[in-house]
Amino acid sequence: MMLEFDRPDRCVVGTVGQPGNRLFLIQVAQGGKLAAVAVEKQQAQLLGVRVGEVLDQLADLGHDVPPEQPPADMGPLDAPVSVDFRAAAIGMAWDAETQRLVLELFSVESDDDSGENSLLQVRLTPAMAREFSGRAALIVASGRPACPACGQPLDPGGHICPRSNGYRGDLFT
Repeated sequence: MMLEFDRPDRCVVGTVGQPGNRLFLIQVAQGGKLAAVAVEKQQAQLLGVRVGEVLDQLADLGHDVPPEQPPADMGPLDAPVSVDFRAAAIGMAWDAETQRLVLELFSVESDDDSGENSLLQVRLTPAMAREFSGRAALIVASGRPACPACGQPLDPGGHICPRSNGYRGDLFT
């Protein structure tokens, strides 16, 4: 299955579920067409960072790239949220002819009996790519708060901090 979005209306990183048990998705919408690919939290984070770095490099080379700014689109994922596949590999390239950043997400497993892997290909303008990068950073950072002692994520039900040698009492008063 190949999903192509040459002129997407929206391409965002989003999540489904509660912090600590979230499913990270890259969702793309163009007209009435909607696709979502599941990614790992680290993939979403690194992709957002790398897109930002590539845009900064393109700006240094003289391309018309908007500067970093807070993302305007922090709305929820478009409904219905339906996962098309889970990404195993992610590629990125700059198309100099169309002046767009091309993202490609490849599936883990083959489709049906055809033996072919799934592919999502998205062509983003520099402005959309900058928006994608900023939103990815905010979405990844919006998870569980970090323990002030050890830095590990705090669960709503409690946290056994390695810095307290497993002591379950309050670390701070």
